[in-house]
Amino acid sequence: MATAQPLVVSGEGTVFEEIRRVAAVVGCEFDHAPDLATARGRWARAPLVVLDEDIAADSPPMPPRDSVVLVCKGTPGLETWRRAAALGARRVFSLPDDEAGLTGAFADVTDAPAESPGPVVAFVGGRGGSGTSVLAAAVAVEAARTGPALLVDCDPLGGGLDLPLGLEHTKGLRWPEVRLSGRVSVPSLIASLPSRGKLPVLSCGRSGDGPTPRALSAVVTAGSRAGRTVVCDLPRHFDDGTVTVASVADLIVLVVPVEFRACMAAKQVLNHLRPHTERFAIVASGHPIDGVSAAQTAGMLGPPVLASVPPERRVATTLESGEFDLPPKGALATAARAVLADLRPLSLAQAA
Repeated sequence: MATAQPLVVSGEGTVFEEIRRVAAVVGCEFDHAPDLATARGRWARAPLVVLDEDIAADSPPMPPRDSVVLVCKGTPGLETWRRAAALGARRVFSLPDDEAGLTGAFADVTDAPAESPGPVVAFVGGRGGSGTSVLAAAVAVEAARTGPALLVDCDPLGGGLDLPLGLEHTKGLRWPEVRLSGRVSVPSLIASLPSRGKLPVLSCGRSGDGPTPRALSAVVTAGSRAGRTVVCDLPRHFDDGTVTVASVADLIVLVVPVEFRACMAAKQVLNHLRPHTERFAIVASGHPIDGVSAAQTAGMLGPPVLASVPPERRVATTLESGEFDLPPKGALATAARAVLADLRPLSLAQAA
């Protein structure tokens, strides 16, 4: 049986066009009835009923039900609330001011939450050039092999995560083109993004602004709510967007080159992030220096060391060509699996 659609009860006109535009933003299709008499047969089974205030003016008695909203133009007055109460509408949205609320109501129908939220993991470099973006991409590619995932580029100065994945010429939206208002519809968002196989990538572009903190929060929260593993590549400069992601992440992975100065830089990163989360792990990158192991060097930072990633010539070559070949037995793939193995128990504990 096909899933029931929201029911919009409205005559043709400005309010109906506004409702239709908001529904399109979240990719929500709906049934339309021009009046309440026509709507009666679909009234009870629709997951959401959206009423135009003008239609509610001369309303016949309707069966009581939940999930009814009333839409009006301008500030709702006493008469508007009386009409809402008569039809059991518990919320009144005034357009365009309350567009975010109506967007959320449609998104609640379009995006039924997964049985359990997906984990969120964020990567940040202990210093520049540590291979953070490459590891984030590897983790996202590994996650997408076994379930739904989403790779989110949070660094507008990083050149774009679509480049190493070979997606720079693939059609789809990047952050400068993504315009969000209120809740995010995950199916609509995923359909608009370039993908590497089953992995959708929300990348920054080569020009324009990066994501706002509000947009980052909306995308990461929506992806997790839909049951996706959300992988975020964070910038080393600390802004509100970094704090937003750090606050919701199940795990933050610091990628630290195996050298003393890089560890000292990584300590500064940790100090900035600790007020916002305590969920950290380390991945050591590069070759050990003077016989000191990666565990010894990165161990100075405190969080557990999950893996060590020495340079892989094959990976470096394919990154330059935009192919991103990930050898299944290589160090990078092994580190990616170690991160995912550590992440999943944390996210299950959070969901419990």
